[in-house]
Amino acid sequence: MSSSKKPVIVYGASGYTGRLVCEYLREYGIPFIAAGRSAEKLNDAMKSHVPGIETASFEVVEVQHTTEALTKLFSGASVVLNTVGPFAKFGHEVVQACLAAKCHYTDTTGEQDWLITLEREYGAQFASAGLLLSPGLAQMYTTGEIAAQLCLEEPGLDTLDIAVFWGGSPTIASTQTILVNAATSKAYYLEQKQYVEWPADAGLYQVAIPGQHELALALPWGGTSHPVWFKRDPRVANVKVLGGVFNRPLMLGVPQIVAAALKATEGMNDDDRYAALAQTAASVMNTMPPRENPRLNRSLDSVYASGPMGRAHCVIHGHCNYKQTGLMQAFAAYSLLQQPPRRAGFASGCQAFGHRELLGALKTFGLVMDPVLTRS
Repeated sequence: MSSSKKPVIVYGASGYTGRLVCEYLREYGIPFIAAGRSAEKLNDAMKSHVPGIETASFEVVEVQHTTEALTKLFSGASVVLNTVGPFAKFGHEVVQACLAAKCHYTDTTGEQDWLITLEREYGAQFASAGLLLSPGLAQMYTTGEIAAQLCLEEPGLDTLDIAVFWGGSPTIASTQTILVNAATSKAYYLEQKQYVEWPADAGLYQVAIPGQHELALALPWGGTSHPVWFKRDPRVANVKVLGGVFNRPLMLGVPQIVAAALKATEGMNDDDRYAALAQTAASVMNTMPPRENPRLNRSLDSVYASGPMGRAHCVIHGHCNYKQTGLMQAFAAYSLLQQPPRRAGFASGCQAFGHRELLGALKTFGLVMDPVLTRS
């Protein structure tokens, strides 16, 4: 079957997040191609891990990870939803193929350096073509951005203090991305419209988050997407973000794992360092996490917004952060198949689709509660 008959391509569909994207594409009734490097893994993932797949219109396509092969696959499609990371290592071919095939691009990255690279190297080209380039469309970034945008509906606020927390463990791919990103990239926050590097040796931060008495443990988590997205927002001058999991013992172990990985790969060339980090990641997490349980896999996004004469605080309680990610990816495709994005070129999910529209999708599927917004 020709790829032109399927408007959406999920690249990396056999992974944990990719499966969820396919699940929600099915719920939206969107035909799609499940693409990746192994047809065997893709077929197994679709049949065993995507509920209701027998009612979906889809096909499985094995493809080599080259710009040429991906361009051939993407030609005739409209939207590519990319879940193959680390994105700084594997993303360029996918983005270049999207440009060549004239497809909108989204991904689920948590790599701040990848966002900065995308904006610098590809943003203008996508904008000129009228195409969307939207990395980091995921719970860890977009749900918090929704909370920030709700705060910013009140004029006069220019500083964002964001905390993002979730329950559960990172996936295999997320664990690898965390280690690779920590070893090869700096993390930045935004101060007076300039990127400022987080202290590399600061360790864990203690954070007071709504809804619990015990202080939570957090990290800059690579800097996150928010400082990059808001750098071009004329309302915002300062952005700091901390995040973590509710599991305190797991958080206590993260700095040690990262420090050991950095020491073990010191002085290596890029290829050897990546191979060593991938091996370390596999020793930490080498099995797929179980399907999320709403009673266990909670999420919390808290944003304090402030200005010289005002303050706002928005909290969004939810559950199943990977499901939130899968849904938002599917909603992006659903929207793009019907109308152009609000902003072409490099744009966040909220900038491309509207923060209230994304919130509506999350609430429709029962993944978040009504935001709690207070102003003073």
